[in-house]
Amino acid sequence: MSTLTAQKRPVSRPQGRPAPELIFGDLWEYDPAPETADPKLKARYELFIGGKFVAPKSGKYFDSINPANEQKLAQIAHANAADVNAAYAAAKKAFDTTWGKMPGKERAKYLYRLARLLQDRAREFAVAETLDGGKPIKESRDFDVPMAAAHFFYHAGWADKLDYVAPGRKVAPLGVVGQVIPWNFPLLMLAWKIAPALAMGNTVVLKPAETTSITALKFAELIQDAGLPPGVVNIVTGFGDTGAAVMGHPTAAKVAFTGSTEVGKIIMRSLAGTDKKMTMELGGKAANIVFDDAPIDQAVEGIINGIFFNQGHVCCAGSRLLVHEPIAERFLAKLKTRIKTLRVGDPLDKNTDIGAINSKEQLATITRLVAAGVKEGAKMFQPACSLPAKGYYFRPTVFSGVSMSHRIAREEIFGPVLSVLTFRTLDEAVEKANNTAYGLSAGVWTDKGSRILKMSTELKAGVVWANTYNKFDPTSPFGGYKESGFGREGGRQGLLDYCKLA
Repeated sequence: MSTLTAQKRPVSRPQGRPAPELIFGDLWEYDPAPETADPKLKARYELFIGGKFVAPKSGKYFDSINPANEQKLAQIAHANAADVNAAYAAAKKAFDTTWGKMPGKERAKYLYRLARLLQDRAREFAVAETLDGGKPIKESRDFDVPMAAAHFFYHAGWADKLDYVAPGRKVAPLGVVGQVIPWNFPLLMLAWKIAPALAMGNTVVLKPAETTSITALKFAELIQDAGLPPGVVNIVTGFGDTGAAVMGHPTAAKVAFTGSTEVGKIIMRSLAGTDKKMTMELGGKAANIVFDDAPIDQAVEGIINGIFFNQGHVCCAGSRLLVHEPIAERFLAKLKTRIKTLRVGDPLDKNTDIGAINSKEQLATITRLVAAGVKEGAKMFQPACSLPAKGYYFRPTVFSGVSMSHRIAREEIFGPVLSVLTFRTLDEAVEKANNTAYGLSAGVWTDKGSRILKMSTELKAGVVWANTYNKFDPTSPFGGYKESGFGREGGRQGLLDYCKLA
């Protein structure tokens, strides 16, 4: 439990507002409340191929850096094409000899074991995720790890009921699946990819992001503990060359990629003319649309949750805010007041709201785009807060006076940066929300159910949240339109992308 110290901060209040007896965000600072669970990190992580940890054939390793303090966490193996070949050979053997022939009810037992093992070591995995990626421990602890386990539980339940995935048709596994996941939700993206593939009877070769490989390799330990047959899941680590080898390997019957739109286009071009199945979950520039009858305080919290609590590190982050003109001034004032209370700092501190940016390169990208917003004439607001001397940090930032011609309103920033636009009519809100190359998600805030239903049909987005944001469930499919990709992950629809139908 956090305690309070008698350390005062300056208080700023609107003129005429009486001073309250105690406002925690204005008057008192929290004592540090660091998470102390042991992440049980190894000094060096090898590749996971054929059920064993093996050294890379090249003998090369790279450092995994803690973005909160720029310290090395571990050495990670760099897989080359020969390592990827070995991983696919192991996966093919496992599919042909054991996993592909195994009854669904037996596969379900393994998935269930993985879910329980992940729960048993949840605190350890949460700390490792925060150290490696920079996100606040309360997000890793309360969302990432529990939701990853939930996906394995959910797909364990499907594994012996596959006859009901597509009623009236027969389903069969595809074979070996190649998967590449991003750095923003390393463990959760792994669960999104691996769980449905295994439930359907496929085997997997997966490559995590080079900056966040540790929890994937720790998950390989759970695979060993759960007793999965060798080769069912193989994990190869490295950079773009490794990912290209995974995506382009001839053994893969399907590839699944989550990452940038630019890389997704490269993969699609490279696979043109092949018979591989593909699913792509790519970039986003989501809009949160707030009407004048919306529950304003609830909407403010939804905006904060949608862009700042995750440092903007989600492809579905609500990085554009469209506010109805009659309430725009009042809403922006409330939003700025709320942002002033956010704590930026050590991700392992349970009081931290905004942790570290994932990498030095990503911080440079955010800084460059924010500078472009200022140069193009948008009005920038950043709360006064001190940032740690070491590590990759960025203040929560709000731009007002933004138009659709601004780069900050068009380009994916992947940082705690919000662009605020206004609208007068529903049609204008729809036009502005859809005026983007992306179509991953959107949020609608209003008291009228009919307006929510109309907006959900008009918005070109794979997911539309109503009076909430960033709510996920394993039973619900997730995916986008346009340059946000194609295919779905989660739910029955996600399973259909991992099977053959007859």
